[in-house]
Amino acid sequence: MSAPPPTDADLARLARRAGERLLAARLRVALAESCTGGWVAKALTDVAGSSQWFERGYVTYSNVAKQEALGVRAATLATHGAVSGPTVSEMASGALRASGADVAVAISGVAGPDGGTPDKPVGLVWFGVARHADGRAGSEESLRYAGDREAVRRAAVAHALELIATAATRA
Repeated sequence: MSAPPPTDADLARLARRAGERLLAARLRVALAESCTGGWVAKALTDVAGSSQWFERGYVTYSNVAKQEALGVRAATLATHGAVSGPTVSEMASGALRASGADVAVAISGVAGPDGGTPDKPVGLVWFGVARHADGRAGSEESLRYAGDREAVRRAAVAHALELIATAATRA
């Protein structure tokens, strides 16, 4: 049995923690969101004082937006697809480069209820993280969430907030 999706209170707590860590480290964050549609940015900017550590967010839902706003290469999208490690790595690096922030997190996935394939099933979400401290090197990971579209997106937002908090302590 899978865990219930994070509540609004859970997301608020995670966003506050991410903000506290960013502020303590004097870092600014940028986001590149696809399947979460700006929800991570909303969670972060719901925190009072977020202007001290939130730089900007990019909602790049289409492949064209990923290319134009973040510099994701057409060859990456053609070879790996939008929901892939190479794509979120390029999204995070592109957000970092375009924004001048210190940390960037990217998210792309299949939230459902349709759109899944055997290789990329509904619930698969890829996350990318890039930090100036790493020389813009991106790291990526994937997770698969159960549940409906809302549950998948909530879980992805929660994980992205955790990644931001972790990146702030490592930068």
